[in-house]
Amino acid sequence: MARIVAVENVTLDGVMQAPARPDEDQRSGFRHGGWGIPYSDSVSAAEMGKRMARPGALLLGRRTYEDFYQVWPNRKDNPYTEVLNRTTKYVTSRTLKGPLPWANSILLKGEATKTVQRLKAESDCDLAVLGSGDLVRSLILHDLVDELVLSIHTLIPGSSRRLFPELSVPARFNLVESVPTSTGVIIATYQLSESRPSNAR
Repeated sequence: MARIVAVENVTLDGVMQAPARPDEDQRSGFRHGGWGIPYSDSVSAAEMGKRMARPGALLLGRRTYEDFYQVWPNRKDNPYTEVLNRTTKYVTSRTLKGPLPWANSILLKGEATKTVQRLKAESDCDLAVLGSGDLVRSLILHDLVDELVLSIHTLIPGSSRRLFPELSVPARFNLVESVPTSTGVIIATYQLSESRPSNAR
């Protein structure tokens, strides 16, 4: 059975919207896009490199997949494009139709949690979720996320889209590793606890 690992950039107040580019996600009039760029350093690059080097596949929501496809396939100025191009990318969507344009992309049609649950049961390698906040929340509600890797940035942009604005079912994770960077970011790795809060389903 596969493990699902959600890798996210968040701020101190839990915002995950548009960390990489000013125009990445401007929904609800968000004007602080690209907030994660000033926090990049050699430590964060090394940690991302270690994760990119691990065998496995990507699991993406529709919006994140389409955004990644616009940015990454043809870039030559970074070490990530080649890895992303050759990595299998599973995409959850009710609206997309195949075949998907990016090499090694596989469309998972239908209700996301059901298709991902089936994929997880049939796979034997890690499935890494990047961004895809709506998908991550749905998977956590169904106990399908085994590990959270949160790069916690030292700013508070205020009202915008958060990773966990609310969850109807509680979940508990244990901290297993934390790596501080030179810019104040904490890269924290949490694994799903076998015990659940007393009011969990």
